[in-house]
Amino acid sequence: MHHSIRGQGAGSWRLAAWFLFWSLLVILGVFLGLWQWERADDKRDYLARLDAAPTLEAPGKVPPEGTHLTLRGHYLAERTLFLDNRTHQGRLGVAVLTPLRTEDGRVWLVQRGFVPTGPSRESPEVDTPTGEVVVEGRWQQAGEGTPLFGPNREGDRLQRIDLAAWEFGDFAHEGWMHLERGAGMLEPWWEPSVMPPSRHVGYAVQWWGLALAALVVMLLGGYRLMKDRSPHGGGAENATSEETEGCRKP
Repeated sequence: MHHSIRGQGAGSWRLAAWFLFWSLLVILGVFLGLWQWERADDKRDYLARLDAAPTLEAPGKVPPEGTHLTLRGHYLAERTLFLDNRTHQGRLGVAVLTPLRTEDGRVWLVQRGFVPTGPSRESPEVDTPTGEVVVEGRWQQAGEGTPLFGPNREGDRLQRIDLAAWEFGDFAHEGWMHLERGAGMLEPWWEPSVMPPSRHVGYAVQWWGLALAALVVMLLGGYRLMKDRSPHGGGAENATSEETEGCRKP
C-alpha cells in the first residue's frame, strides 16, 4: 500500500513538472511570435513614413525622419572623420563623415559614402570638393546608437556617429544626411531599413509553429503520464502485483 501511495505521489510530481515545463515553452513561443509581429508593424510604419517624407531645403525646424534634404554650402574638409568597421559587398572599410556649413552659417553632418580600406588602420585619403556645393540626401535623426566597447573616437575614426565627437558649435539639428546626389558623393552603402517586414512576419510564424508543436507534445505526453498513473495503468498494476507477491511470502 505504501509503495502505491509513493508511486502516485511521484507520478503527480512528474505530471505537474511536465505541464509546467511545456507550458512555459508554449507561452515563450507565443510571446516571441507577437513581438516579431509587432516589429513587422513598426517596420511597415517606418517605411511608410519614409515614403511620405517631405522634400526640404535647409529647414529651420527638425526635419522628419527620412526627409529628402537639399543643402547648399561649403564642406569643412579638415573636420572629416570616419565611421569605422563598415562592410559593403564583402569589403571592409569606413564611411566618410564631413560637416558642411550652409549659407546661413549652420553646420550639417553629411555621410558621404563608403571607402574600402581593408584591415589597414591608416587614415584613408579622400578628396573633398572645395567651393560651394549643392548636395541632396536622406535625413536620419540621431538615436541611442549601438553599444560602445571602449572610447568612441580613436584618432579620426568613430565606432558610431556622435555629433559631440566634432567638438565645435552645435550642429543645425541632431542627426545627419546620407548623401545620395551631389558633389563629394562616394560609394553608397547605407539603407534606411536593414530587415523587411516580411522577414519579421516569417519569424513570427516560426515561433508560433514552435509553440504549437510544444503544445502538442505537452498534451500527448501529459495524456501518457496520466494514463500510467491511473488505477488501470501499468504503474498501478505493477504496484498491485508487488504488494500481492509480498503478501504471499512467509
